[in-house]
Amino acid sequence: MKIIQAAADRFHDALFGALYSRSLIYNACWEDPAVDRAALQLKSSDTVLVITSAGCNALDYALAGAGRVHAVDANHRQTALLQLKLAAAAVLNYEDFFALFGNGFHPRFGFLYRRGLRMLLAHDARDFWDAHTHWFHGDARGVGFYHRGLAGMVAKAFQGYFRLRPRLKYALDELFTAPDLPSQRAMYDRGVSPLLWRPGVNRVLSSTVTLSMLGVPREQHAEVRRQHAGGVAGFVRECVDYIARELPLADNYFWQLYLRGRYTRDCCPEYLKAENFERLRIVAAQTVIPHTNTVTGFLRAHAEPITRFVLLDHMDWLGAHDAAALAEEWEMILARAAPAAKILFRSAHVRPWFLERLAITVDGAQRPLREVLRFDETLARRLHLRDRVHTYAGFHIAEAAA
Repeated sequence: MKIIQAAADRFHDALFGALYSRSLIYNACWEDPAVDRAALQLKSSDTVLVITSAGCNALDYALAGAGRVHAVDANHRQTALLQLKLAAAAVLNYEDFFALFGNGFHPRFGFLYRRGLRMLLAHDARDFWDAHTHWFHGDARGVGFYHRGLAGMVAKAFQGYFRLRPRLKYALDELFTAPDLPSQRAMYDRGVSPLLWRPGVNRVLSSTVTLSMLGVPREQHAEVRRQHAGGVAGFVRECVDYIARELPLADNYFWQLYLRGRYTRDCCPEYLKAENFERLRIVAAQTVIPHTNTVTGFLRAHAEPITRFVLLDHMDWLGAHDAAALAEEWEMILARAAPAAKILFRSAHVRPWFLERLAITVDGAQRPLREVLRFDETLARRLHLRDRVHTYAGFHIAEAAA
């Protein structure tokens, strides 16, 4: 069994590495910025470092009032996506902008790209979009940008499955129109849950291929299996049950996008709302700076103090593969952190191993990471309950201890 498991682990690692090195992973951010805003309390004096992902939340923090937002990602395709959003905000009108990033397709995207967007992109981003303008063209089946990239391909597959099961699709569509939470809960329990949780769905959710395409590395997969008796499928069901029964879906643009393949005008991120567009033009150009780099590489090259860090969940993966690199990253974070800087990160674990067992060098001495951070666990628990994505077991708010 150990030999078989080791072979399976090697396959998962190889698949994840191959997909990550060749693909856009995320076509939309999968972290709730409303939760982040409440934790960060952004001001014009704040300089934020955020891992780029799809760039949605970097734009959100700019709209929330941050003075500067450094969006950092080691995958140049994610940087290319943010650069395209920044270029589009600068030169397009709102209708064209929403068609691209709200609907996910525009029949004249090739013209818009050649006429005004392309010249605003850096060389890597230009090369990427030169080869991928068709992602926004759409077709008669409604396939557009939000069916592209690895996460988009998984969403497309699930949407195809729902079309093959019209009763389930109808029940899901109705669920998002529920007038209040009690009605939503009853509709889910009666009409959706009995049809949704079938053995085939459970197998797909637990698949190595599916998880790799969603950007879930083996370590997070294994961590969820260890924590949940139902494995990955059981954990996902628990998350979806909570979202459908405890949080209003009317403004849950994350799951609406995943199930429908597009946003609507009244259910979308802040950067896509009409009332924010003119301000977005200004703050995106003045505030958001994309970087293709690792967190450590960026911090080593930039001496500017950072008051807010948003690190997503990448430390789960980095810690499992290279604990020394994770320690180095934390040392650089603390070296660049301004006094009272806030640090947000998510994890597949409520209490990640590295908080207790990772030692970092502070003032010439080795100390456990938890000893050099102060955690606001009360606020983190309260905000985690409001998280509209709700697929991370752990949400952590920390600052450097004195």
